[in-house]
Amino acid sequence: MDFNLSKRPIQCFSLLLFLLLLLIATDSTEASSPSNSDPGPVKPTTPLVTFLERVQQLAFYTFGESNFDPKLYVDLSLKFNLEDAEKAFDKLPRSGNGKVSVKDLRGYIGKYFEAAGDDVVYAEPEDFVPEPEGFLPKVKNQEVRAWALEVHSLWKNLSRRVSSETHKHPELHTLLPLPKQVIIPGSRFREVYYWDSYWIIRGLLASKMHDTAKAIVTNLISLIEEYGFVLNGARAYYSNRSEPPLLSAMVYEIYKRTGDLEFAKKCLPALIKEHQFWNSEIHKVTIQDAQACTHTLSRYYAMWNEPRPESSTLDEKFASKIPDVEKKHFFREVASTAESGWDFSTRWMRNTTDFTTLATTSILPADLNAFILGMELNIASLAKAIGDYNISKHFLKASQAREKAIRSVFWNADKGQWLDYWLANGTWKEAEKWEARNQNPKVFASNFIPLWIKSFYSDTILVDKVRRSLQSSGLLRSVGIATSLTKSGQQWDFPNGWAPLQHMIVEGLARSGSKQARSLAMDIAVGWIRTNHVAYKKTSAMHEKYNVEKCGDFGGGGEYIPQTGFGWSNGVVLTFLEEFGWPEDLNIDC
Repeated sequence: MDFNLSKRPIQCFSLLLFLLLLLIATDSTEASSPSNSDPGPVKPTTPLVTFLERVQQLAFYTFGESNFDPKLYVDLSLKFNLEDAEKAFDKLPRSGNGKVSVKDLRGYIGKYFEAAGDDVVYAEPEDFVPEPEGFLPKVKNQEVRAWALEVHSLWKNLSRRVSSETHKHPELHTLLPLPKQVIIPGSRFREVYYWDSYWIIRGLLASKMHDTAKAIVTNLISLIEEYGFVLNGARAYYSNRSEPPLLSAMVYEIYKRTGDLEFAKKCLPALIKEHQFWNSEIHKVTIQDAQACTHTLSRYYAMWNEPRPESSTLDEKFASKIPDVEKKHFFREVASTAESGWDFSTRWMRNTTDFTTLATTSILPADLNAFILGMELNIASLAKAIGDYNISKHFLKASQAREKAIRSVFWNADKGQWLDYWLANGTWKEAEKWEARNQNPKVFASNFIPLWIKSFYSDTILVDKVRRSLQSSGLLRSVGIATSLTKSGQQWDFPNGWAPLQHMIVEGLARSGSKQARSLAMDIAVGWIRTNHVAYKKTSAMHEKYNVEKCGDFGGGGEYIPQTGFGWSNGVVLTFLEEFGWPEDLNIDC
């Protein structure tokens, strides 16, 4: 994270005061849950979301389970006020078992709701041009260049803005009224998502669309200003959890490309506030290592202990298998797993064959703490760039402490990987003594994600050990890195490969300075570009995930059908082509 120091003087007192206030602040928006089995904090949802869950439940009973997408119903917008919609809903004629006829329910939905997705409208990005100047100069193969331009053009297809009606009457919508134009992932994901946005921005930067990239950051910062953190997505029902914290990485990448100091200065207070959120009481855990040194690390922890509104029919189906006293805790684990972005994976399960054994809040994730280390390094660098040396020094010190913690708690020298750490006492209130047996020895792609952070990819001895470990791990397949070695049917498991995981591991290897590591990075990137290209030629679409065992095959599994679009896949392909290019004589087919 190297910056040239700004020569301009700056008054940093206000930022220092802001930082001090954040360090002593407590989250007054949290309320304790009344449940004895799950005493953690809960953020209430809106009356509209609660009502739409009732509509969702009735639709499930009426239309049946086949091809049912529960998210559709909590994305509906009201045509009239909530009170009228509720009264009409309660008056729907029901049979003895409570069911409503398909005709009556369809008629009701058509009368009282706008279609899902009508709360956003198409908006062509102003900085889009069909072939940007200096676009992917390392791509020499004309077939690959033509395809890359098609992927580039998909930014137009995914560009939206919040409708004027949503801004005028936000109470009729679950979509949050973001101020700027947005890029959505695609398909059923009709709104902005947090960590998706990082790879969308990387692709936009490759496409020379700097203004659109900045608009995405502005939207995410507006969520911090309103809620105190970046929400999982821009819907009211996501207001109780976040996603992997990559906002500072977005700001840093934009600053690197543009040199826009005013943009960096404007973003810095929000980045500091987000750092405070991820180090708040619900997220932080204290570990005492084998040398009796105390470390503070972070975990995922959603502020919710009910079924997720966007998937409540699914959550309740699983919860029906467990005792009532355990349900609130189970629902919190489900929501906390969704906060991880890895929803779902055997990575978070005590019993890999039993979904109800999710235990995400009892796990310290290696990758989450690497992301927060990156956040601390980014804030330190950005503050230094704008001349705020006190904040820079504070976060540099924080990054040094977290780097030491990551090396102490997660690093396993025998395996050459960073292993998630399972908490033994099940509480975050007391310090826990580190034990080697609590490291999860199973192989996941996340075990290699810390290499993405400069603190680790700049360590040449460590890089060589991690590279060799990756090569022997079983994760490397013909066209990408598998998410795990377990074929569970969950989408964040084998044989699925995901664009973000490919990118972080490849970029860490490529930036290390090791020729062997860069060669491996290029091999992985070539395979990934190839499978994306072949799948695109077969289906005329970019996909959310891919099967890394078969070139040109998209992924599956999980709680919804495979999606197309697709924001982060587009961004990673463009980023790989920008970094590695494609020689004229290299075949793009499988």
